[in-house]
Order: sequence, then C-alpha cells, then structure tokens
Amino acid sequence: MALNGTMVKIDSVTVPAGGQAAIEFLNIPSTYTDLKIVMSIRGASGTEGGLNLTFNNSTANFSWRRLIGDGSNASSQNDTTNSIGYIEKADYTASVFSNGEIYIPNYTASQNKSFSVDVVMENNATGSLMGMWAGLWSNTAAITSIKLSGAVNFAQHSTATLYGISRTTAQIKATGGTVYDDASYVYHLFTTSGTFTPLQNLTCDYLVVAGGGGGAGWYGGGGGAGGLRSTVGATGGGGSLESALSLTASTAYTVTVGAGGASQTQGSSSVFNTITSTGGGRGGSYQSTSGGGSGGSGGGAGSGNGSGVWLNAGTGTANQGYNGGAGNGSNSGSPGGGGAGEAAANAAASPNGTATDGGDGVLLSTWSLATSTGANSGYYAGGGGGGSTVAGGNGAYAGVGGLGGGGAGSLVANSGTGVAGTANTGGGGGGSGYNVASGGSGGSGVVIVRYAK
Repeated sequence: MALNGTMVKIDSVTVPAGGQAAIEFLNIPSTYTDLKIVMSIRGASGTEGGLNLTFNNSTANFSWRRLIGDGSNASSQNDTTNSIGYIEKADYTASVFSNGEIYIPNYTASQNKSFSVDVVMENNATGSLMGMWAGLWSNTAAITSIKLSGAVNFAQHSTATLYGISRTTAQIKATGGTVYDDASYVYHLFTTSGTFTPLQNLTCDYLVVAGGGGGAGWYGGGGGAGGLRSTVGATGGGGSLESALSLTASTAYTVTVGAGGASQTQGSSSVFNTITSTGGGRGGSYQSTSGGGSGGSGGGAGSGNGSGVWLNAGTGTANQGYNGGAGNGSNSGSPGGGGAGEAAANAAASPNGTATDGGDGVLLSTWSLATSTGANSGYYAGGGGGGSTVAGGNGAYAGVGGLGGGGAGSLVANSGTGVAGTANTGGGGGGSGYNVASGGSGGSGVVIVRYAK
C-alpha cells in the first residue's frame, strides 16, 4: 500500500450492460485510517429511489440527520434507516448521473462509526436535488465490507470507487524512494538510483537485487540473475539471512539500482550503504570457449554444436546466487542462466536442439506484497532460459525463464531474440536461437528498505 498521506484506490466497480442491484466492496483491508467512496450513479428504471448503505451485511443500527433542497425549498429530517441518498431517475435527462461521496473516518476503531454523505441529483431539464447526511452506525466492529443498493437497480455505466486514506505521514521516518506500508513496517522502494536519508536513528532491513545478465545470441546461453541479498525471508545462493543495518539520522545513504546487462553483457551491481549485490553473469554464445560469465548468478554457456568441447558454466557469488548451466559438446541447445534460488541444468546431449530452463529465483512474499514488486507472485532474480540450436522439430526446446523475472530463450531461427528479463526483478535475459546475433537483455534490479513503525 502506498503511504504518501493521500488517498489510495482500493477497488472500483462499473455496472455492466443490463444493470445490477448492488455495488459491493468486500475484504476491505484494515491498513488505512479512513475510507471514502466516490460515486456516479443512475437508476435503470423511471422510478426515483433511495440509496441504501450496508456495512458488514448489516442494515441495522443506522441513524442520521439530513438537509436537502431543490433550489426552491429546503427541509431537514432525522431517521433510523440505512437510506442515505438518492439514485438518479432513468427518465431524467439522458446520460446524466447522480454524483456523491461517502466519507467514513476511523473505520477500524472499536467504537461506533460516524459517516457523512453528500449527493446531488443532476437533471438538466429542471432543478437539481441536493442533500447532505450526517450519519452514525452504532456498531464497534471494524468495517470490512460495504454495499450500495436501492429501490431501483443501478444503470449501466454507474460507477463507485473506494479509496483508503493513508496512515499519518508521521510514521514515515526517512526520505527517499516510493513509500509503502503494511501493518507493522514502512517500506521505501527504489526502482531507480537515489538516496535514503533517515530522519532519526533507524534499524533497517533491506532487499538488494542487482541487474540481471544479458542472454547471448547464436545458440546463446541464458543470462544469470542479479545477486540477491536480504535480511528477511531468504537470501540468494542458499546463504544465511543477513543482519539489519543501523543507520544514523540525517545521513544520506546512496542507493544504486543496477541496470540489466545488454546482450552477452554482465548486469550492473546494486548497492545500499555497505551492501553490494553483484550483477548477473552474461550468457555464452556458440562455441565460445569462455563459456558463461560469472556474476551474482552465473550465465549459461553457449552450445558446443558438435564441437565435442564442453563449455563452462558461469559461477554464482556466494550467498547471492547459483551457477548457470554448462554447454554440452554435442549438437545440443544452450543452457539457462542460474537463479538466486537454484542453479540451471546443464545442456543435454539429446534430443537435438534442447535447451534448459533458467534457474528459479527466491520467493520473498513479505517484500512483494508490501510493495507490489517481484514476478510470478513474489519471486525475484530468476535466470534466463537458453536458446535452441534449431528452429523446431526433432524435440527442439527453448528454455523457460526462471521464476522471478527470467526471460525465455528463443526457439525461432533467424529472427527470434531471447526475451528480456523483467524490469526491477534482476531476472536474466533469454538466449537466442540459430543465426540471431543478440540475446535478451537482463532485467534491472531493485532496492527496498524497511523499518518498524
């Protein structure tokens, strides 16, 4: 969830053709202070209807006071129903909708919930009816669902959007990056280089992922994933989790987000303070005696293509990533690049043209869920898949990118380039097939810093 002291959209509903009886928001998260609904609604029939509000499937314990007017007359009223507005009549001016807002402060507090509503019925042919409601729901439960309904169905194109008002910015204890939060921590996400400056002394966790290596052309091996270092969840290469950093108030700490490597080029390192993750190794190309490049995770070697010479895999960096695959000396496909979570398999001697997949990255749900980053539902730093030596048939197979943003290898000869690694995952680029000069580029890295609220 973005934490910038402003509204964040939680969900939006647009009524489809045929209309519908209700608009519902379910499973509302508890990570905000207040809620706001902004709506534009119209009835599907010619009858004017009231707009009803339901919290947690309950229509009971509502009370309100309202003031309404139509430009000529005004009136006030008290009531104990859950009817808190009006829905535009279908026989009013065509394509004109009622508009309104519902504001609900302190919706998770263990006390009765107040709310306010303002609505205007727009009718270009006559005067508009306007109304304001001050309401109370006498229930101490946190609001987890809201339903809007009425005496008439909502017409097509009616919309309602639910927003969360972010927690107070006083919980932000540093500057730099894009700021998010969950129930316990504030996260600073860096997708490009910058600085992180604590406003007070802080103990910070971190995830530092380097840029992925570029895959190679000409029966190319997949690029290795960028090195991955973390204090939470897991670190790359099967290493032990690292220790949090103690940072000093008012000190600007440099954050460098490594770029992905171009074709057959090592990725760039990512850096946060004293923590450096090494860029992913490059993929190796056809009969390249140097094999795959070493890096955070190693690049896959190229194809031996009948040379009889095994081509070396690129090696990973300790506690950051794994090795790429080695190239078989026969007429095989090329191996994938290593991932932060596992090594890539060596190329097989048969069937002809069969490459291997990139190694998977590391699943880090804590970082992914809080900042909406990663790939494949929360993985980072997957290796690129190897390219095939033939265009198809005879069991030819191009390697799949590893979980965590690894790019797929290419099966197509003459025109098929390996797929690039996903940006801000550190994924390696895919290797290309026969007669294609360039492989897929690696994905850029990412740096995330968090501290307790």
